[in-house]
Amino acid sequence: MWVLFAFGSALFAGVTSILAKCGIRHTDSNVATAIRTIVVLFFSWVMVFLTGAQGGLAAVEAKTWVFLILSGLATGASWLCYFRALQLGDINKVVPIDKSSTVLTILLAFVFLQEDISPLKVGCMALIGGGTMLMITRREVSHQEKKGRAWLLYACLSALFASLTAILGKVGIQGIDSNLGTAIRTGVVLVMAWVVVFVTGREKEIRGIPRKELFYICLSGLATGASWLCYYRALQDGLASVVVPIDKLSILVTIAFSWLVFHEKLSKKAMAGLLLIVAGTLLMLL
Repeated sequence: MWVLFAFGSALFAGVTSILAKCGIRHTDSNVATAIRTIVVLFFSWVMVFLTGAQGGLAAVEAKTWVFLILSGLATGASWLCYFRALQLGDINKVVPIDKSSTVLTILLAFVFLQEDISPLKVGCMALIGGGTMLMITRREVSHQEKKGRAWLLYACLSALFASLTAILGKVGIQGIDSNLGTAIRTGVVLVMAWVVVFVTGREKEIRGIPRKELFYICLSGLATGASWLCYYRALQDGLASVVVPIDKLSILVTIAFSWLVFHEKLSKKAMAGLLLIVAGTLLMLL
């Protein structure tokens, strides 16, 4: 069953990237992240009460609180970096880097969770890493290169924090309902996101957000909430080194919609890279 939740997480995560891109064309990415998190938090607590998990709040141990808070901070950092990268660069460039966090997650799971690394996993990591490099390198100068390489730095930081999120989240939801754990983590992300908004002085821009972009931001929040609930339900029962690669298959959904919505096309080299990433991810299931 946890495998199905993992695939559900991938589907909703892929949709999230497209909706978020639509919502940050003229809106500051930090402001959009903060607003999205309100939607995710509401959605998360609705699920908590629907499943009756709120009764376990008083029984949450101190260790669990620590790891859930750390996981929330890592998630917030990953989000802020990811959506800033999306605002500056093409989806077809940003998403593959973010999804390469699979490799780092496997290594961290081996070190901290004692999950085995087999020769097959090593081969899969090589495929995913090689595929990522093919997807982000092009001979011609792209428009984001003309604007600078800041998007690349933000995308790499997003992948780093995403890896930490998976490991910390895996530890934090042991012995606690996954829906409740997701809601607690989202609360941490919300506080972090709004602190960033006020520290950067962006709170004045909230009133000027176009209604259409606000609509997409809210929809992306709902998609994120659904993705998170599936993701942490899968993490609770499955191996982090398997759940995370499945979740990263959201790249297929994202690439497909980026072609339909933003008319972003893949070069032959990028297509070869995408095939390598997918092959490495699917082999990971073995």
